Amino acid sequence: MENTTKLQELKGDQRICEGNGTVDWRGRPSNPNKHGEMKAAAFVLGLQGFEIMAIAAVGNNLITYVINEMHFSLSKSANTVTNFVGTVFILALVGGYLSDSHLGCFWTMLIFGFVELSGFILLSVQAHISQLKPPQCNMLTDAENCVEASGFKSLIFFVALYLVALGSGCVKPNMIAHGADQFNIQDNPNQSKKLSKYFNAAYFAFSVGELIALTILVYVQTHSGMDIGFGVSAAAMAMGLLSLICGTLFYRNKPPQGSILTPIAQVIVAATLKRKQMCPSDPMMLHGNHSKELTNGDIPISENNNGNLHLTQRFRFLNKACIKIQDSNNNKKESSWRLCTVNQVEQVKILISVIPIFACTIVFNTILAQLQTFSVQQGSKMNTQITKSFHIPPASLQAIPYIMLIFIVPLYDTFFVPFARKITGHESGITPLQRIGFGLFFATFSMVSAALMENKRRDSDRTISIFWITPQFLIFGISEMFTAVGLVEFFYKQTVKGMQTFLTAITYCSYSFGFYLSSILVSLVNKVTSHGSSGAGWLSDNDLNKDRLDLFYWLLAALSFINFFHYLFWERWYSKNQSASGIFLPQEINGSNNPKNIGGDDNIYICPLNNVV
Repeated sequence: MENTTKLQELKGDQRICEGNGTVDWRGRPSNPNKHGEMKAAAFVLGLQGFEIMAIAAVGNNLITYVINEMHFSLSKSANTVTNFVGTVFILALVGGYLSDSHLGCFWTMLIFGFVELSGFILLSVQAHISQLKPPQCNMLTDAENCVEASGFKSLIFFVALYLVALGSGCVKPNMIAHGADQFNIQDNPNQSKKLSKYFNAAYFAFSVGELIALTILVYVQTHSGMDIGFGVSAAAMAMGLLSLICGTLFYRNKPPQGSILTPIAQVIVAATLKRKQMCPSDPMMLHGNHSKELTNGDIPISENNNGNLHLTQRFRFLNKACIKIQDSNNNKKESSWRLCTVNQVEQVKILISVIPIFACTIVFNTILAQLQTFSVQQGSKMNTQITKSFHIPPASLQAIPYIMLIFIVPLYDTFFVPFARKITGHESGITPLQRIGFGLFFATFSMVSAALMENKRRDSDRTISIFWITPQFLIFGISEMFTAVGLVEFFYKQTVKGMQTFLTAITYCSYSFGFYLSSILVSLVNKVTSHGSSGAGWLSDNDLNKDRLDLFYWLLAALSFINFFHYLFWERWYSKNQSASGIFLPQEINGSNNPKNIGGDDNIYICPLNNVV
């Protein structure tokens, strides 16, 4: 009631605003009382849960379909799966670019969501019509006589598969970014806690979707046929799109900013063209600089109301892009490809500085690739019987960590985060970089567990229970909760104007590179370890009893351990340079053109006429 009275007392030239240019579905300025926050983000979480449910059911059991129905060899099947998953995540860059530059998050999700849906439908059609597949054959007992899919049959399969990849790749980064856009942390720092809670809620939705996919949907695929299974995936994707559409009236939408790559290219070109120039001793002489230069020991404090970034000394070569060339014709204006602002230069520096953090998560996702390929095949060689009449599908073992995570994630958010927040003072409990580090450390033990179990399976005189491979999934599930959420939060919160979706897409590229690296490692290990008269490498046979998967797992454990120390180095380097980044926090801005909170409701501001939304 107090807030209502205050609003009634506002003068005619002041209205409710958010001050950041977001709009509703009609393109009108958004209203914080009607748009955004968790009521809007919940619809996006619905899409996320259904979308991951649909694609996880396909991706996690795809190797079984490719071997049994397409009749590919084990190594070729594993590479088909990893290349597919890698393509999904590399295409996230396309989705991020289209969203930030041209379409916006909502329309990108809607368009490519239907592309993904068409891929699921085509996969279901191929799996149902026998003429679109090679003749039936048992790859376990009669592999030599099985005919591998080729020609038109192979074409249909790969077209359907990569329609799914294109759609899912473009949808994924927009789901995270659009949900996060519902929280106005730029103008209202009190919503930073809500944003952190949203990222945990997004991972919870992801876990629920994965759990249903790896239990119910994989069971349907195994017992009712892959055609029915793919059809259920199509139905799940349709439900996700329906959830997205239902939230249309509640969204805060960030309009596209035009090409996001052009300003980056301009900085690089301008710095290169002026590489022989000397920076002026007074940094205020640089184009677009509004404050003194910062060194590594300085703490950035805002002295203006525009959120401009301070000039820093990291990557000093790029500062030359801001040098003004003195010309006899003073009226001549330099091209934007020869002269850039300090803001442009500093944003490019931010992008460069996060690349090492991103690179350190690639090996982590190479481990994930093994759990979706070779670990599934491990399960097929073990005793899958639970009762006299029920056998657990090997692909469903990946559901075990998600069963645990749907309980752990709420507990983490409800108890651990507030407790850690009291100690660290950080709104997320621990920083995103610390969260990534914990995850990378735990991932090593997932491969140690996998190697020990595979050695036990090979040496056992009888077929052991499939639950022996449970620990490797459990350990990796916990590590993924830390690393995946921490990486998304870290990238989304970077102060690079109009590029939040693209930055989120970069985090998915880590998955892509990890799966591609897995394919390269499999091929390289086979080539290096081929010896003797048979010429067989560690992973060259279709029979895991003859292969040396345990040694391959030990190799990955060693790589993961080295990668953890690699990450510690770059984390220290980034943290050391962070104080010189010149990023303005919302609570530090106090200029006259900035919205002012009028109390009570965190979302209600008074803004001057030139900022009215």
